[in-house]
Amino acid sequence: MKFYHNVLETIGNTPLIKLNNVVEADALVLAKVETFNPGHSIKDRMALKMIEDAENTGLLLPGGTIIEGTSGNTGMGLALAAIQKGYKCIFVLADKQSKEKMDILRAVGADVRVCPTDVEPEDPRSYYSVSKKLSKEIPNSWYVNQYDNPSNSLAHYETTGPEIWRQTSGKITHLVVGVGTGGTISGTGKYLKEMNPNIKVWGIDTYGSVFKKYHETGIFDQEEIYSYVTEGIGEDILPKNVDFDIIDHFEKVTDKDGAIMARRLSREEGIMVGYSAGSAVAGINQMKKKLKKEDVVVVIFHDHGTRYVGKLFNDAWMKKMNFL
Repeated sequence: MKFYHNVLETIGNTPLIKLNNVVEADALVLAKVETFNPGHSIKDRMALKMIEDAENTGLLLPGGTIIEGTSGNTGMGLALAAIQKGYKCIFVLADKQSKEKMDILRAVGADVRVCPTDVEPEDPRSYYSVSKKLSKEIPNSWYVNQYDNPSNSLAHYETTGPEIWRQTSGKITHLVVGVGTGGTISGTGKYLKEMNPNIKVWGIDTYGSVFKKYHETGIFDQEEIYSYVTEGIGEDILPKNVDFDIIDHFEKVTDKDGAIMARRLSREEGIMVGYSAGSAVAGINQMKKKLKKEDVVVVIFHDHGTRYVGKLFNDAWMKKMNFL
């Protein structure tokens, strides 16, 4: 008989799917569709890796509590691993995250705390600060810190990068990834550039985030920071997992363009994915003149569109945001 011993064994080996209708560039654009992971996002990969590394180093002890600030997807990956390994979970989310993400985390047994979005990272009310505070207060707990945890990038160096290299027979010329914690783009990009230094790694950023300007000037500009509705990419901090030397270019995409493209992917490609995937494809179209017909572009589709049914796929919300 062929079967998996638990849900964690199904993580990885996700398919590459050609985009046929939404891409304006002449190049071959292949989506690495990470919704095929059991938690329906790419974060399953690094969540399991971070937990196993913490177990091996003694940071996470039997019966412990996993604490993390998350936009939802990392929390889901951590929760699935925690169920199998016997840990409790407390996840802290910003209030801009979709209700679906919060409800899904509660559905898998997590304790969810919600914090305001529009506060500085150092503010005691921010989800960064609340996560750290809880980890100090709760006995036998472990604060994951996906932003600075090196196991985040390492998971993608060990799995995502090699998968893409094998699936494209080494013909990939460009990697396009929405950047949040930076683990996916940095780990995957590092592996691919070791295999072929000519591969271009493009990061997708959003307006209101610091990444693009910092990458181009080395200046962390507070004036760049303002509230945005795009979920999963962009930051008002510089996570240690963002390896700016691996990334060749950042492209900013508006909230509106990312949302509209996510809806188009569902309706025109039959691939229901979230905000970061929409932003990534919109970014590729913005950069179409940089691509040639013989190029092979792999774009990461991070998570599933069911996490945004009340937002992106809700006409009333889209009209309220002036996106329709």
